[in-house]
Amino acid sequence: CRVINAGKSHHNEDQACCEFLVVEDSDLKHNSLQSDQNLNTDLQTLCKVNDKFSFYYWGLFDGHAGYGCALTASKLLHLQICDQLRELVHILQQTTAAPLCLEPDTRNRNENVSGMSTPEITNPPAETTMRFHLEKQVFPESLVIGALENAFKQMDKRIERERTSHSIDGGCCALVTVYLMGKLYVANAGDSRAIIIREGKTIEMSHEFTPETERQRLQLLASINPELLGNEFTCLEFPRRIQQKELKKRMLYRDHTMTGWAYKTIEEDDMKFPLVYGEGKKARVMATIGVTRGFGDHDLKVYNSNISIKPFLSCMPGVKVYDLDGCDHNADDVMIMGTDGLWDVITDREVADIVQRIFTSHGPDQSNR
Repeated sequence: CRVINAGKSHHNEDQACCEFLVVEDSDLKHNSLQSDQNLNTDLQTLCKVNDKFSFYYWGLFDGHAGYGCALTASKLLHLQICDQLRELVHILQQTTAAPLCLEPDTRNRNENVSGMSTPEITNPPAETTMRFHLEKQVFPESLVIGALENAFKQMDKRIERERTSHSIDGGCCALVTVYLMGKLYVANAGDSRAIIIREGKTIEMSHEFTPETERQRLQLLASINPELLGNEFTCLEFPRRIQQKELKKRMLYRDHTMTGWAYKTIEEDDMKFPLVYGEGKKARVMATIGVTRGFGDHDLKVYNSNISIKPFLSCMPGVKVYDLDGCDHNADDVMIMGTDGLWDVITDREVADIVQRIFTSHGPDQSNR
């Protein structure tokens, strides 16, 4: 999977990864795709091998303020996903609901450190059991989503832990697709986007996280933890910066509870810089960063201050699922994954038209299709 440097930095801040991985209970087997022959192998055959399971993985990492974070995530995130999936090997091959509890290691579980048998655990009284008899059913699909979410969290923690010793600078947005057991799982943390083109129509497979789309989450966090604002920002949003002469006047505003607008009397605290300021691609968190999710940025601070921005930046992805095996597809149906560099200048519809035009001029029998 090749990434060409656009020239805005000495090292490439944008990275990509394409892998085929096998997961089993103990030792991880990691095999990269080496040829088109591997890609064209029957997916159903590959995805269930001797009580193991395997999956395809594609990742895009849009770096900023350095290439270290994007490079690290491109090399390690798929391994973090393997770690999370390892104990699910047998569970995911079932169609029934997942067990609520997994047994711990059964060796010597009935003996204490002195070798004496421990008394058996007694059941709670019947009346207590009846009060808590309801159970939620959790199916394998939700376990895969949870594994992806935990893998993203562990990846960000690792970057934080090793950022100094391994010179992991900057941050990056992450867009990942996993093909597992007949389904596509698309996990997005940042402002990249994935779409499926099916029969000429587009299907959105990700949600973009920007200061505008996440305004309410950011404002809520600031209202609960006002110390994060460093006494320099306000968690309220106004249509523009307030001028001194507008003090005591009534102006439009909204807070974390609102999607609409209302009027409030301007007070001295409202004169501070807004937590979320700007519109569209110019929107910034604390006048500093234009994305709200991704990896890294652990040392990022507001310019010329000691106010940390990381508490407002989340590594948690939004995950969407597409039942690939449950849908009829033809040779012209594809999925497109791209960073904001693509989607800032072209629409979903234009991408679909380009793909359709290219496919029309290159028939299914042509090797470069």
